[in-house]
Amino acid sequence: MDKSIFFKSLFGVALLSSVSFLASAQKPNWQNLDLKTDTTFGISTEKAYKELLKGKKPVKVIVAVNDGGVEATHEDLKTIMWLNKKEIAGNGKDDDKNGYVDDIHGWNFIGGPKESINYETLELTRLVRRDQDRFANTTDANVAEKDKADFDAFKKARTDLEKQLGEAKANLAGYAGFKNALDGVVKKIGKENPSLEDFQNFKPSTDVEGRIQNALTGALKEMSFKDFYNDEIMEGYDHFKQQVDYNLNVDYNPRTIVGDDPNNSKEKFYGNNDVAGPDAMHGTHVAGIIAADRTNKLGITGVANSVVIMGVRCTPNGDERDKDVANGIRYAVDNGAKVINMSFGKAYSWDKAVVNEAMKYAASKDVLIVQAAGNENKDIDVETNYPNHKDLDEKTIASWITVGASGPKDDETLKASFSNFGKTQVDVFAPGVRIYSTVPGSKYRNLDGTSMASPVVAGLAGLIRSYYPKLSAAQVKEIIVKSVTKVNHNVTYAKGEGPAAEKVSVPFSDLCISGGIVNAYEALKLAATYK
Repeated sequence: MDKSIFFKSLFGVALLSSVSFLASAQKPNWQNLDLKTDTTFGISTEKAYKELLKGKKPVKVIVAVNDGGVEATHEDLKTIMWLNKKEIAGNGKDDDKNGYVDDIHGWNFIGGPKESINYETLELTRLVRRDQDRFANTTDANVAEKDKADFDAFKKARTDLEKQLGEAKANLAGYAGFKNALDGVVKKIGKENPSLEDFQNFKPSTDVEGRIQNALTGALKEMSFKDFYNDEIMEGYDHFKQQVDYNLNVDYNPRTIVGDDPNNSKEKFYGNNDVAGPDAMHGTHVAGIIAADRTNKLGITGVANSVVIMGVRCTPNGDERDKDVANGIRYAVDNGAKVINMSFGKAYSWDKAVVNEAMKYAASKDVLIVQAAGNENKDIDVETNYPNHKDLDEKTIASWITVGASGPKDDETLKASFSNFGKTQVDVFAPGVRIYSTVPGSKYRNLDGTSMASPVVAGLAGLIRSYYPKLSAAQVKEIIVKSVTKVNHNVTYAKGEGPAAEKVSVPFSDLCISGGIVNAYEALKLAATYK
């Protein structure tokens, strides 16, 4: 799950908090509202349906959700899931001869014969593990000239890993301390699910209890105690425990579950047909933003009303492998997807070339890729985020759009505090703060991140391609970029981390190529003018 805002704990370390803890409440579906009519900086989707699309007949378009898993049985998604009509469900045969047995709703590239991967290491961890034996006895004094560049890269990666692991352990301890102190206060209150009033009436006997009281009286103005405890404290604790136990652990390697050769990027036929996997939270949320059923009066309404969702599982709770990303792209393209949403990214790459080739392949087949810019509040023109536009041909870049996240207010807070940006690497911004969408168990939840902004744009791309099917992928991108609502004021964000972070103010036009927020109404108007 995407996390974004940090606040200072009672114990002197950073605790994670999603935007829902600090942001004012937003209406479900705010991403589809209109700035002028609704005073909320959505993308004017509902206005487009009312004024531009009424009476028009769209064609069905396949949008692939290349992610961590999609719950195909969700009440708001089951009617819009892609169905591979060339396959006979459950017969254990590859009826359509595409190399993937019983791929009814898509494919899982991180699954094996008996189970699927849930947690994985970061790419950084895998690179350190790969090189630590090679350079076990190497020093600056004895390194061979031919190995010097690799050795320097290894040292840098090892230092980064040690730094991240130390921070994760400190934050895990901080969460444990906060949780224990909070549990003590709750025990004194004497209620399993105390209210805001209960915390206001509590009489603290220590300084720590006083600060717990202050924190909770602020939090419970926005959510229930149960939601705060589960979604903020326990989720934060689990997040850092996952980092320590799995993501940053060089001794952890779950790849044997898949049974492939992870170092053979040419290998394509592996995995299983479980498109949900062990944790479908992220991908299910993404799928709902794109296309949750607009006719069933349940839950939410997706951006696009005439697309079907193909589930392609290639991202675990950890960093995706380049091999799986490339195969996921190729699978989606070969099975008819016209738009691929990729709400993932990482700081290191094992085999960038294999992903680049898959991106080129998608462009050659007229498929538009939509990618999240990332959630580290960094300039990805300067700090690398993979995959990226760098060293790719213009044709490929013309069929690939990178998305930053925006908030609901047209003021200095418009840039989501967590969103990456880049005047040459990020194309557009779209709503990504407190987005309400589908999650497993036929439930719904607010999540934050460029992972939520990217499917807003993927939904728009699918909407355009369904009503104007003759447009190419490159034309759809051009339309989306040209039709943004321009932002002509400055926005602020924190440069650096912690209390010492500098608050800077920059023109929004410095954050992305288009200088604006996507607008469905204007995009569809513009699409109508293309021949």
